[in-house]
Amino acid sequence: MTTVPSIAAVSAAAVRPGIADRLSQMIRLRTVSAELEARGAQPFEDFVQLIAELYPLTHERLTLERHTDFGLLFQWKGSDRAASEGAVVLMAHYDVVPVDESDAWTHPPFDGVIADGSVHGRGALDDKGPLIVVLEAVENLLAQGFAPARDVYLSFGGNEETSGVAAQEIARVLRERGVVPWLVIDEGGAVVDAPLPFVPGRAAMIGVGEKGIMTVRLSARGAGGHASAPPALTAVGRVARAVDRLGPHTFRPRASQAILRMLSQLAGQTPGPARHLLRLLGSAPLLTARLFAALGGEPAALVRTTVAATMQAGGTAANVLPSQASATVNLRIALGETVQQTILRVRRRIRDPLVSVRVLDASEPTPESPTDNAQFASLADALAVSHPGVPAVPYVMMAATDSRHFHRFAPAVYRFAPLDMSNAQRASIHGVDESVEIAALERGEVFHRALLERVAGSSGLPPESAPRATTERSSA
Repeated sequence: MTTVPSIAAVSAAAVRPGIADRLSQMIRLRTVSAELEARGAQPFEDFVQLIAELYPLTHERLTLERHTDFGLLFQWKGSDRAASEGAVVLMAHYDVVPVDESDAWTHPPFDGVIADGSVHGRGALDDKGPLIVVLEAVENLLAQGFAPARDVYLSFGGNEETSGVAAQEIARVLRERGVVPWLVIDEGGAVVDAPLPFVPGRAAMIGVGEKGIMTVRLSARGAGGHASAPPALTAVGRVARAVDRLGPHTFRPRASQAILRMLSQLAGQTPGPARHLLRLLGSAPLLTARLFAALGGEPAALVRTTVAATMQAGGTAANVLPSQASATVNLRIALGETVQQTILRVRRRIRDPLVSVRVLDASEPTPESPTDNAQFASLADALAVSHPGVPAVPYVMMAATDSRHFHRFAPAVYRFAPLDMSNAQRASIHGVDESVEIAALERGEVFHRALLERVAGSSGLPPESAPRATTERSSA
């Protein structure tokens, strides 16, 4: 197995100019999965064709399978049959969320503008930026003559933002084939500044587990009629009361092992009294849960199941009492809890038999992947090459990713996009003015290249073959 290259060696390797232009081309394809019915699948097919043109070596030397139309599974066959039993799976998705046309973007969201050292547009961070650095690393390694010992799979989904069916199907196919991945990496955390309000410095936040999801519809019926003589409680009022009862304190806070490990790790890079506080919190789950819940926002979401009313409906006219009303509620289930426990708690809190509570969809929280294994150590080693001095820190992913479908049979699943993201950039995901720095993309490519060289080994072509291939790719 090859060793992780030095920083100087990686810098001198094939980090090709043009990554910004390639990402710009991807962004210009409006792969909005929520608009599929209205706009059709052509942008998704164009995306598949585009990456075939931009990454010819990847398409020539890896095997591509299509699953459920929108799932792309590349297999890079390992040279060592024994080592290939523990495959590496690198995941991303190429669909994006819609844009609210009333929002004012500095640069049009689907123009892929390159300006001020960044690439701007929907998907720059979620998730075409993380996808492109995987493809860049694979293409560059192929150009250098690298051949992995382990099997390497690239799993790209085209409907993560709506259903995740493509990734679910890919996971099912691999499991049926007996492929048990040694390591799975998907989107999730990033390299951030000040990971907690009182913790200075940078950290690579690596999701070791993710919360479950539940979507619930609350509905009620009532007597219709003229709005001039309303009853004491209308259908709308009954649903509104139910939503109000599902406040922030519906679920008790609890600190998972991932959160305690995060605090203990961050203590090592925190100076002054805050270091002692972090060490204390890392060993006191009840205190940590209460403190994080009191802080609100992201800290509170790390330690409790969250409840958010996202849609409501009812009524046909301003002066008519609606005979029925409904609200849709989205819950993110904390690690350590279950779907069954969550729905029982919701019904108890509402305390109204006339409010129907219907579960539209639900998935359990994932298990936690370990941090004391060779897989997590490999992530830290790759970070030492791409982001020197930045520690790998575990945390809980609050949003959902396609990787949850692999957690059922893969022992080590992590959620990390090796990109530098400021607080403003993180807020732009699913929001306005999404962008990624070109330098961050280049460091992301270095991360994946170093990681694959470390975990997949090399039995490639002689080094003298690399410059010619690199020169050919640099003109792309």
